[in-house]
Amino acid sequence: MAVVPTDSLSPAESPAESPTESSSPRPAGNPDESPAESSAGVRAERRSGTSDAKTPKAPKDSRASKGSKSPKAPAGADLPPVEELLALAVKAVGGVERPGQLAMARAVQRAVDSGDHLAVQAGTGTGKSLAYLIPSIRHAMTSEGAVVVSTATIALQRQLVDRDLPRLAEALAPLLPAEPTFAILKGRRNYLCRYKASAGWPDDEQDQLFDPGEVSLTGRMVQRIQDWANETETGDRDELVPGVNEQAWRQFSVSSRECLGAQRCPSGTECFAELARARAAESNVVVTNHALLAIDAMEDIPLLPEHDVVVVDEAHELVDRVTSVVTGELSENTVSLAVRRVGRLVEQGIADRLLQAGEDLKALLAVAPPGRLDELPQVLGLTLALIRDAASACVTALGPRGASDKDDPESAGLRKAAFTALDEVHDTAQRMLDAFGHAEEVDRAEVVWLDGATDRRPPTLRIAPLTVAGMLRDKLFGDRTVVLTSATLALGGAFDGLARQWGLSAADGDRSGWSGLDVGSPFDHPRSGILYVAKHLPQPGRDGLPEAYLEEITELIEAAGGRTLGLFSSMRAAKAATEALRDRLSVPLLCQGDDSTMQLVKRFAEDEPTCLFGTLSLWQGVDVPGPSLRLVIIDRIPFPRPDDPLSSARQRHVAAKGGNGFMSVAATHAALLLAQGAGRLLRSQHDKGVVAVLDPRLATARYAGFLRASLPPFWPTNDPAKVREALRRLSAS
Repeated sequence: MAVVPTDSLSPAESPAESPTESSSPRPAGNPDESPAESSAGVRAERRSGTSDAKTPKAPKDSRASKGSKSPKAPAGADLPPVEELLALAVKAVGGVERPGQLAMARAVQRAVDSGDHLAVQAGTGTGKSLAYLIPSIRHAMTSEGAVVVSTATIALQRQLVDRDLPRLAEALAPLLPAEPTFAILKGRRNYLCRYKASAGWPDDEQDQLFDPGEVSLTGRMVQRIQDWANETETGDRDELVPGVNEQAWRQFSVSSRECLGAQRCPSGTECFAELARARAAESNVVVTNHALLAIDAMEDIPLLPEHDVVVVDEAHELVDRVTSVVTGELSENTVSLAVRRVGRLVEQGIADRLLQAGEDLKALLAVAPPGRLDELPQVLGLTLALIRDAASACVTALGPRGASDKDDPESAGLRKAAFTALDEVHDTAQRMLDAFGHAEEVDRAEVVWLDGATDRRPPTLRIAPLTVAGMLRDKLFGDRTVVLTSATLALGGAFDGLARQWGLSAADGDRSGWSGLDVGSPFDHPRSGILYVAKHLPQPGRDGLPEAYLEEITELIEAAGGRTLGLFSSMRAAKAATEALRDRLSVPLLCQGDDSTMQLVKRFAEDEPTCLFGTLSLWQGVDVPGPSLRLVIIDRIPFPRPDDPLSSARQRHVAAKGGNGFMSVAATHAALLLAQGAGRLLRSQHDKGVVAVLDPRLATARYAGFLRASLPPFWPTNDPAKVREALRRLSAS
């Protein structure tokens, strides 16, 4: 892409709006400061939540590690320094050295050596994967365990395993004792179960009614999986292209609780999940996902090989992914599944007790209003107790676990599936009852709420912890060194907000050592991008997009010649804007839901005038460098919905403890998403464009300084004429 001259983007600068130079790395500012008050210049590594002595790490659990990894250098051996390895790797991949990348690699090496935790904000284009992989590999070559790298998305996992690690291993091999090894490891549900595929495991969905067209589609998917099962070498679901729906995949996969175990399963020696674990046990670097990392840290049975260092990439998503793992749910579907699985194994009367309790729950939830439950209604409490007791009776009727089916895999599979479903129902019902054990809401550790029915599921009770900070502090950070990195960690200019969510704050005498480092970005944000806040528009309301917003969007898109990514706070707003603007605009306009997200992004990237409107997944999942993206429009500050049960409960809890619930929860959530959304604009050093925020509160509200300090340092303006002129110049260049 041709480089656009600077003056083709930046309008004539007034003294009040002149861009400021940024350097890399940059220092973190105070979250209470406005952007003008925050410190500038080089960001030195900042110590937070530390003390002179770090709490000793708990003894590591014993994890099986079969086979041999690459030959180890003797402890204390002189391996090349991280700077030399990085220079070699950058040269091998045809890249250029970046100050931020080197600063990050050195910081990761110091963290690994000291045992302290590290949070690194590294902007797009820094090359952060090399910056953490090189010190990780260097450590793994001299330690007994592996280094685990965890990501939030499949796309990054594939990038690491298919591109970054192979090139890096080959480049570093001449300077290391051997070529480094690596593997990818996912949860058991992600691998095809050979026994289930061959033995015709009972179909849990057979008694449910589906749309005939959906059944036909699922049937075709099932046939594709059967054909693929005879060809695949890994059994990895992500290698089945195109993908299949969850209903089809569940007929060929099992959860870790449902698995018979390699020793008892007839297909144990060929099990794809076990083979993946074996490969991981022999590797220096193991790539996994946040969900499996959380389960491994919190469950008694280890899933990952022995390790003492974890790198969490896409760390801004860690809390949400961990929360999802520990969220429980109860509905007529979960109860009826347990009834179907146990019904053929126990006396009918015992199963009928659970069936009736499930019917009682169905009737209650059908008329209950969705939302958070601040108190437990008596009738719901009685129903939950009935479900718990009926599930317990079924478990008792099944007899001792694994006692009589050692030589009967089919019976073992049926019983294991029944135990799994019953345990989930029993434990979730008990957990919901326990959640209301404290009379005062401020003393409760968990939140219970009801999600209303949708086209695909009935009303569902859910339960989640108010915070996962304690779990992460005790289970993840307690016995290993953790490096957390993302392009978005220093919210409001500081790491403290996310650090508290990770359990790394210095409150209550916590002595965990951690540090934060912002290595900046290789992009020249003030000269490459404009942050435009439409201060003249009315505040957004609840009745959809005002006409003034639609007119503003139209004028901006026309000035840009299309090339626009519209990020909306709700799917309803995205669809309403699409419907209203298709007749007004002369450029193609796509909306999320018209096709798969992957196909929509592909069409958007390939046709420069095309615009794409969407919601949350586009805020974080779009990477379109080049001329196809010149304008990012954000309709409103993405605060969580006021009626979001978990977010609202967390705000109330912080406030009850004397804190600022809005800033700690809602503003932090909005800052993270705003930064992610604004980060869609510049994806290469030659990109230029505008981030337009239509919500005037980003310029006028008391919290505006905190939010703006979370964004890249674009050149700021509130003048619509200047922005439109800059976009026209870009479009013509």
